[in-house]
This record gives sequence, C-alpha cells and structure tokens, in this order.
Amino acid sequence: MAVNVEDDSVRWTEILNRRYASPLILVCLGVWLHAADGLIVATMLPSIVADIGGRALVAWTTALYEIGSIVAGASSGLLALKAGVRRPMALAALVFAAGCLISALAPTMTILLFGRLLQGLGGGGLTAMSFIAVAVLFPARLTARAMAAISALWGASAFLGPLIGGAFVTYATWRLGFVFFALQALLLAAWVFFGIRVTERPAGIEAAGRVPFVRLLVLCLGVVLVAYSGIKVTAVGTPLLLAAGFGCLAAFLWLDDRSRGNRLLPKNPFSFATPLGAALVMVLAMNIAAMGLTTYGPLLMTAIHGVSALTAGYVVAAIAIGWTLAAVVVSGAPERLDRRHIAIGMSLVFVSIAGLVFSVPNGPVWLIAVFAAMEGVGYGMSWTFIIRRARALTDMADVERLSGALPTVGRLGYALGAATSGILANAAGFADATSPSELHLVARTIFIGCLPIALLGLVAMARFISAKNAAASRVEP
Repeated sequence: MAVNVEDDSVRWTEILNRRYASPLILVCLGVWLHAADGLIVATMLPSIVADIGGRALVAWTTALYEIGSIVAGASSGLLALKAGVRRPMALAALVFAAGCLISALAPTMTILLFGRLLQGLGGGGLTAMSFIAVAVLFPARLTARAMAAISALWGASAFLGPLIGGAFVTYATWRLGFVFFALQALLLAAWVFFGIRVTERPAGIEAAGRVPFVRLLVLCLGVVLVAYSGIKVTAVGTPLLLAAGFGCLAAFLWLDDRSRGNRLLPKNPFSFATPLGAALVMVLAMNIAAMGLTTYGPLLMTAIHGVSALTAGYVVAAIAIGWTLAAVVVSGAPERLDRRHIAIGMSLVFVSIAGLVFSVPNGPVWLIAVFAAMEGVGYGMSWTFIIRRARALTDMADVERLSGALPTVGRLGYALGAATSGILANAAGFADATSPSELHLVARTIFIGCLPIALLGLVAMARFISAKNAAASRVEP
C-alpha cells in the first residue's frame, strides 16, 4: 500500500518532535502488526505444517484472517464514533495478542485457525483505528506527514516480514514468532490505554446506525462454506457446499441492498451495467485470482525447489515490494492517464498469474520472483487510479460509500481467493502429495484454475475504463 501524501510546507521535524513523535510511533505500530502479519505467517507456514500438520487446511490461514479483517473494518468507524479511539484500539490490540498466543500454543491446525481468526479481527481493527487515530491525534496540517510515515512503514514490512519469520524458523521456532508479535500487541494495548490523553470522538465520521452484524455474519458464513467445500473435494459434497456458500453471499447482497441507512456496498455493486459495478467485479475477480502464490507459494517452493523459508518468504514479499515501488513512481500521474494505468496494471496482474502456471512447478525460483513482482507492479500502478476513476464515475449518493466498498470487496476477494486456491489444491491431491510430479500437478492446477477468474477481471476492466467520465455532468451540492 502506498499513499501519495507530500506536503512541502510541513517539515518532518514538526511531526518528529517531543509532542507528536510518540503518537506517530503508536499509529505506525498499529499498522505494522497488520501489515507484517501476512508475510511473516507465509514465511513460517511450511514449518507450521511440518510440525502440526493440516495441509488440507492451509487456505484457511488466510481466509479466516481476511474474514476477521472484513468484520473489524466494517465495525471500527462506528465503534470509534461511540467510544472514541482509545478503548476500541486497545481492545483490537488485545484481540490480536490473544490470537497470536493461541496460534503459538496450538497443538493442531484447527486451534491455530481460531487464533488466525482473532488475529484478523484484531489486525483489521488496529489498521482501521490507526487511520482514524491520525485524524484525532494530529492537527490537519500534519496528517499528510503522518500518512506518509505509515505508507513507508507498510512498504518496509515487505522487507522485514520475511526476515523476521525466517529468523524465527531458522534460529528458534515458529511458535516464538507468534509470541513476539503478541508481546508487541500487548505493549501497544497498554500504551494506548494508559498513554493516550484523548477523549474526543473522531471528526468527519458520520453515524451509520448499528453495526450490521447479521449481514456480516451471512457474508462470513458464505466465505466459510466456500472454504469448507475444499477441505475434502468430492463429486457431491463440494458442489453442494459451494452452492450454499454462494447462496449466503447472494443473501448478503440482497440484505445489504435493502438496507437504507448503513449499506456496506453501493446499489447493484456487481452489475456490469454500471462503471462502479464493473470496477468492483474487476477488483473482486483479480484479488481472487491472485491469491494462489500468497496462499500456497511458500509451501510449493520449499517442497518442489528446496529453497529455505526465508527465500520463499521474500519471493512472496516481491508482490508488496513491487506494489509500493510502482505506486511511488506513478503517484503524480495526471487524471487523463488513469485508463492507461489501469489497463496496463491489470494486464500485468493477468500475465503474472499466467507466468506462474509455468514458473512455480518448473522454476527457476528467480522467475517466480519476477512474476510475483510483476503482480505487485500491476496493482501498484493501477490501484490509486482505480479509486480515482471510480469516484469520478460514481453517483453522488454512493461516492462516500465507495471508500469503504473498495477495501471491503478487496478483502472479500482475498478471502475467496484463498478458499478457491484451497479447493483447487486439494482437488489436485495436495493433502497427500509427496512426489515432484504430484506437487507439479498441484501447482499447475492452482494457477490454471485461477486464469478464467482473472480473465473475468480483464473483461470487467475493459468495461470500467471504456465508460465515459460522468463527473463533469454531476450536479454537486
């Protein structure tokens, strides 16, 4: 994630002084715990599976984390409005710490997955509350610098995450890796609760009624059923579970569409008839298709190519590194180039998935890293402009809702992508695969199976970028 937030009129010394340095470190730590989590766990995952088993449940380590993040992200604004920043942020840190400790002590993969769900709830809440805290703890003129520091830390997590995970796997144990992050979260909780002297509610957040727990429960149940269908792939059970899962997702959309005051998504969110609907289909499809490497890459690379956990972690981290660097390079591009950047970026993501079909089973590892970086570059050079173009093409009634819809749909794509990869992997026999030929088949199945979904994303992208810009014709109040 990268945010283009430069303010030449404000010097860094103004935010790194005695008054603001401590709050800046605090919000950065909140974001760090979430940003580094995925890469650290991906790096440690081969050792986790070797120790406690659960190969058939690998996809759940990501899917459940993202489910927790969706719920936390949808709830954080209202919690901050009702209780301020301090208590919800401290609670999120405690939940994250509890999840880490449960994972550290887990004797089986099932217990570890419960810990991952709590980590997702806590990590997603920490990220949302950290961004809200920026608006509360810093004056308006310093928020740009605070956001720039958070963005830099997000990029740094791509370098440090695999290093930390690899260090624990190599010199200690993966369990201590979870303990290390639990201690950081406990420190953050104590710091937030006893160290922050702030009571006011965040400005600029409007009340949206109650947290939509019923809709979120239906949404989460849909993702869980899709993921569950892939644990043991059968001719009857898997289609039935998939049908039930997608039925729950359809029910969520129906319930959300009927909600008046606190809809999570715009009207008809996945309709090709509207530019915004096409944009959300594009984001959802591309995120689903791109999760194969993040979910199974480290396990496949260590098993097929014999690389270390640290090397496999850095290959996956190339996605985040490419994203950050590309976002910085193109951040100042004018609006007239938005369509070009989106088209090139999403095309690069598609090409990267196609390249992984060959490179993951056959190598060499550096070629896998090239395609991983290509995926990150594709997202990095397009994401900012997807947001900007979507805002320009969205009805005024849904402009504000768009800011929450895009990350929610993105996280949903990650969760469904992990579940989809799990179905494909287990259908190819991953749970019992040991020989090189069996593992090659698993790798090819995952990425070939993701290609049609990525193709749908390209079709949606073409619809999105071909729509005429309606911003000029809107009558704004």
